[in-house]
Amino acid sequence: MQYFVTGATGFIGKRLVKKLLARKGSIVYFLIREGSKDKIPGLIEYWGAPKSRVIPVYGDLAASRLGVSKEEIKGLSKNIDHFFHLAAIYDLKADPQSQMEVNIEGTRNAVAFANAVGARCFHHVSSIAAAGLFEGIFREDMFEEAENLDHPYFASKHESEKVVRKECKGAFRVYRPGMVVGDSKTGEMDKIDGPYYFFKLIQRIRQILPPWMPTIGIEGGRVNIVPVDYVVDAMDYIAHQPKLDGKCFHLTDPEPMRVGDVLNTFCRAAHAPTMSLRINAALLGFIPRSITKGMMALTPVRRVRSAVMKDLGLPDDLMQFINYPTRFDNRETAAALKGSGIACPRLEDYAFRIWDYWERNLDPDLFIDRTLRGQVAGKVVLVTGGSSGIGLAVAHKLAEAGAVTIICGRDEGKLAEAKKEINDRGFDVITYSVDVSDMMDCDRFVQLLNENHGGVDILVNNAGRSIRRGIESSYDRFHDFERTMQLNYFGALRLTMGLLPKMVEKRSGHVINISSIGVLTNAPRFSAYVASKAALDAWTRCAASEFADVNVKFTTINMPLVRTPMIAPTRIYQNVPTLSPDDAAELIAEAIVHKPVRIATRLGILGEVMHALLPRVAQVIMNTSFRMFPDSDAAKGGDQKKGTQMTADQIALQQLLRGVHF
Repeated sequence: MQYFVTGATGFIGKRLVKKLLARKGSIVYFLIREGSKDKIPGLIEYWGAPKSRVIPVYGDLAASRLGVSKEEIKGLSKNIDHFFHLAAIYDLKADPQSQMEVNIEGTRNAVAFANAVGARCFHHVSSIAAAGLFEGIFREDMFEEAENLDHPYFASKHESEKVVRKECKGAFRVYRPGMVVGDSKTGEMDKIDGPYYFFKLIQRIRQILPPWMPTIGIEGGRVNIVPVDYVVDAMDYIAHQPKLDGKCFHLTDPEPMRVGDVLNTFCRAAHAPTMSLRINAALLGFIPRSITKGMMALTPVRRVRSAVMKDLGLPDDLMQFINYPTRFDNRETAAALKGSGIACPRLEDYAFRIWDYWERNLDPDLFIDRTLRGQVAGKVVLVTGGSSGIGLAVAHKLAEAGAVTIICGRDEGKLAEAKKEINDRGFDVITYSVDVSDMMDCDRFVQLLNENHGGVDILVNNAGRSIRRGIESSYDRFHDFERTMQLNYFGALRLTMGLLPKMVEKRSGHVINISSIGVLTNAPRFSAYVASKAALDAWTRCAASEFADVNVKFTTINMPLVRTPMIAPTRIYQNVPTLSPDDAAELIAEAIVHKPVRIATRLGILGEVMHALLPRVAQVIMNTSFRMFPDSDAAKGGDQKKGTQMTADQIALQQLLRGVHF
């Protein structure tokens, strides 16, 4: 037998061609664009057949009679036994115009071509979408009864089927597969569609909660899911059975599952918590459609919904199909397949293969470069306070990752040493001598950055000053608060606001502010330091909201105590467990790669929660540490080199509250 197939390069099409070639003596002609010639060797290898049995026909679905020459049409005339038309758009995300052009006009061109070559039977692969959102059971002999075809995908599938029924001159058969997922034996799939849209959400729930934790989910209508191997086997078998012309076949699951059960099936396959309590989406049906549309017309509501759906990787209009109302009768299909051994497998029996293949091959996160080099190579990154400590450690990482690394500091000698240290490792860094606490010097520096580098892509506000002194010892030292605020808040702000215009202009940028765990725990003796960092935190939250729509990101890192020259004057910190500068640099690298709103340790988050829920208890804990660790001699005006032996209680508390400022 001789076959002609459109869509032979597609997910279903190439499997069908392989199935057809398994028939003795079969020859398959397949439509392919001239620009896709490079796909042919791979297809022939997949099909495992000689070139004499798989013959490409160059054309275009969008052209009249598929754009095939008259000579080729004449050569194929009266030789095609079965014409399989699979080329179509099967995607809710596709734009309406494309769906109409490909699904409707493409089908019209395919039918015209089949008529021209005198194909004996035209096999049209439609979809259950052709029924629209029909309320009730849709039989295989029903077509005109379809309703609620407002969605362009539903409308295009219905109209393309109408073209076949009205314009096909020879015999025809129509196949309406359900929601096609991967192979039930291998899990193989070529794209994210249908239930796959929810996989990212399931994965995130698994990352947050243990598998035994009950969760709240959603319930809806019954969704009809079928694996691609069943669809191909059924089509191949039915197409070659006699006396079935003019009929339609629902390649569907005779026992479809509700939305909630489908999600739980994949939750179990992913070893994620199942949704024990499910809220039926039908309960929202009492809300008049006019009110729903009115709410969605509000810009804030629309933008929030769009952001949430985008973050979860869900199509904007997916939720309207949760309450899917249609059931599909498939008695004609069951009768045609009787005795063949072909039947739709249960989702529970192959869901684990579907999940496994998605997580190893289709998960969008697999295609995102999560390396530091992937995020900074060739980009201009400025690290303030980069001549030592955290700043120098992160400068090493950035230079090694290929960033145009710029560091600034007050001491030209230290900057020269830092540059030599990085150069000795075979990398480069650009240094500028700047006093970030001087507003005029900040303005000068911003001008240099804009002139020499076109601004910066990533700004790490790391330069800072810390003062460990109780308020009791600061009554006559108001300048401590002024100079701390001047550098930690006003200096960082001056640079950021000077560099933001270029970021907005490029619609790309990232500002990382090194804050403190003290902002979350409200550490005593650091009122000047914590207040300056808290001010920067608050400004950052405001800025993040203002610049969210121009792709300028802000990240706050509530850094724990780090062993740097800044804490060296406090001798008590010599025995306190701290992070190393390299540890801190890793947190900054994480911020650059993932761009979170905030990075904080679990202890810092616990401190924030304690102050929010049990403020009195949090105060007692902090007061205990305040009294247990007195001001240093330097803070009292004494000899800063003098030290005291730590008590067992002090050592225990330090270990318990690792990284907290005392």
